[in-house]
Amino acid sequence: MRLAQLIVLGLVMGVAAGWWLQRDDAPSDGTAARPLAVAPTSAAADKAHAVPVKQSATAIAAPAPAVTGETPSSLLLPVQGITPSQLQDTFTDARSEGRVHDAIDIMAATGTPVLAVADGHIEKLFDSKRGGLTIYQFEPSGRWCYYYAHLQRYADGLAEKQTIKRGDVIGYVGSTGNANPDAPHLHFEVHALGPEKQWWKGESLNPYPLLKKGDGGD
Repeated sequence: MRLAQLIVLGLVMGVAAGWWLQRDDAPSDGTAARPLAVAPTSAAADKAHAVPVKQSATAIAAPAPAVTGETPSSLLLPVQGITPSQLQDTFTDARSEGRVHDAIDIMAATGTPVLAVADGHIEKLFDSKRGGLTIYQFEPSGRWCYYYAHLQRYADGLAEKQTIKRGDVIGYVGSTGNANPDAPHLHFEVHALGPEKQWWKGESLNPYPLLKKGDGGD
């Protein structure tokens, strides 16, 4: 047999063998063979199967504690025989010349003893046009000043820089200064002192709630 005939016969047999093998690999349902799926890379798989995380709501900060100014505590009611239930809040009452009262008026009979509301010392004794006979008392730390006005007179022997104790008699209710003689009372103020510690200068605090939660007079 010639060489050319052998080559042709080999080609025919090769094609026939390929057809037979392809027929055996075909799916039994007659569909075309599907390519194998390529497994995703690790990164791709992680992304495909990642469970979406819901963003947490913005955290609500706890409310800051209310900032309240420091005030003196445990003040004694400064007029002997008067109880907290008898007090009236006159701190914001209007006064002449467009002023605000900035104090509490404690009504009592003329000559009723006036008591020191806390420990401290007598910083200033002063006779003023409006307040009449007055006392400025500083407490030991120098943070607070207590002001007593319209006094009939001072307690015997009372003097500036004198140390006093809570409950000591320091004066007597009157109507000196611009007070109505028919309505004797103690005009009482509380001041927060500045660093200069000046008896005539300070921030007024309402004495009413301080006295209401304190002790009554003896």
